[in-house]
Amino acid sequence: MPLDRPAASLPPVILRAAPDVDRVLTADALAFVAELQGRFGLRLNALMIARSRRQERIDRGELPDYLPETKDIRQGIWEAAPVPQVLRDRRVEITGPVERKMMINALNSGAKVFMADFEDATAPSFANIIAGHGNMIDYRDGLLAFDDPKTGKNYRVGPDPALLIVRPRGLHMAEANVLIGGQPVSAALFDFGLTIWHCGRALAATERGPFYYLPKIESHDEARLWNDIFLFAQEKVGLAKGTIKATVLIETLPAAFEMDEIIWQLRDHIAGLNCGRWDYIFSYIKTLRNHGAYLLPDRAEVTMDRAFLAVYAARLVKVCHRRGIHAMGGMSAAIPVKGDSAANVAAFARVRADKEREVRMGHDGTWVAHPDLVPVALEVFDAEMPLANQIRKQRQEARIVPAMLLKPHDGRITEAGVRTNISVAIEYLANWLSGRGAVPIHNLMEDAATAEISRAQLWQWLRHGAAVELADGDSTRLTTEWLGALIQEEIVAILGRLGPTGFHRGHYASAARIVQEAVTAETLPDFITAPAYDVLNVLD
Repeated sequence: MPLDRPAASLPPVILRAAPDVDRVLTADALAFVAELQGRFGLRLNALMIARSRRQERIDRGELPDYLPETKDIRQGIWEAAPVPQVLRDRRVEITGPVERKMMINALNSGAKVFMADFEDATAPSFANIIAGHGNMIDYRDGLLAFDDPKTGKNYRVGPDPALLIVRPRGLHMAEANVLIGGQPVSAALFDFGLTIWHCGRALAATERGPFYYLPKIESHDEARLWNDIFLFAQEKVGLAKGTIKATVLIETLPAAFEMDEIIWQLRDHIAGLNCGRWDYIFSYIKTLRNHGAYLLPDRAEVTMDRAFLAVYAARLVKVCHRRGIHAMGGMSAAIPVKGDSAANVAAFARVRADKEREVRMGHDGTWVAHPDLVPVALEVFDAEMPLANQIRKQRQEARIVPAMLLKPHDGRITEAGVRTNISVAIEYLANWLSGRGAVPIHNLMEDAATAEISRAQLWQWLRHGAAVELADGDSTRLTTEWLGALIQEEIVAILGRLGPTGFHRGHYASAARIVQEAVTAETLPDFITAPAYDVLNVLD
């Protein structure tokens, strides 16, 4: 990913065509991305190596802990820079891919904020990524519109749209279709560089940005890298220091131990932390993969109201409010069920209970995945939080020790849970390979974290020989042979539903192979989207 030579001497090479590519990848925008890569690529690579080294230590038995060398930061009395007025009320945020129609619907949803997601909710085919950046340019110019040729419907951004925040891809990802010095450019630098170059000045002029969500951060050193990137970009683009504001997703287990330190590194640019709950569950499994004492039950039993998830959410609120920034709640993935009013009532009740838990815990806002859930979440936060936020309500009474952040959930591992993980992982990944990053599955709007949790749980259960409860009440150990048989049965079930033509056209065969290789690997792969991205680029 990174380079050993200055980017100025290495003009970028674009490997494939895509609609809108000339408008997005202009010479000056590409030169800026190349400058970012040349200036920060080596540091980024060193940080990825540091991730691997830390994971090796944990694999050998060293559990995550607070850093002794940053104790003064954790115990110090300080606050981050003030949050801009436009960002003070974030009580409901909607997230979604950078697909044109979905962006317009999200902007018009009534949510306070829309997070335009280049990461987990967007399958990163080159066409999708370039289209997303083109949509950002049109948003900047007030030209974001869509006329659906199939339905004849016209989509336009309304007069009072949600505030837009962009989530670039993570630091671990590469944009394989743009090379500098023969190596792929960092996807994070690519997405950030293009949005700040094309839209930064215009958004700053209207005081509506530029704002970002930063995904998959694992350490305060990575936060320092982002801070330095912001400082450089602001100077290059012509923005005052501190204009960029970022919200950091605490969606990795190591980051949960460095919340204060992450805020400190970004103190001039940070607006909040977010409970990225689904990726956090995945990271918990991945980080503690070698330790059988941290086996998790079926995903449905890994809930936010207990064990390590409840403690993590409580710590996030405590730290954020002490530092004067937003503590954002997690995603409600429920979506309306067409033609089933009873299912909708039950789903909306679960969302309402989840949001009541968050606002009463002290969160200043929350996420939803569908416009129909915006009123539900707004109703809860409006009733419980009459002011723009509750940052000044301190939550300092709880003392959280490291063991509390590691406590696993109790619960059952069932055959139904194993089968669900298999089918959901294959179903999501097949859609991802077909270019769809936000996929409705079992009445939930799922993104890449779904496939990651599902395959990571399967690997964990197999690796540690978990006892699985069968439908008839007996139990048996999960073995490679039985897992292979279950995967085969789920493939047959998908074939029965789609037929052979639909199965192969939907890339289910490739998805099933990637999932099986990931769950039976000797070492749990860091991200299943890495091998899947290679396949996606062939299919694109």
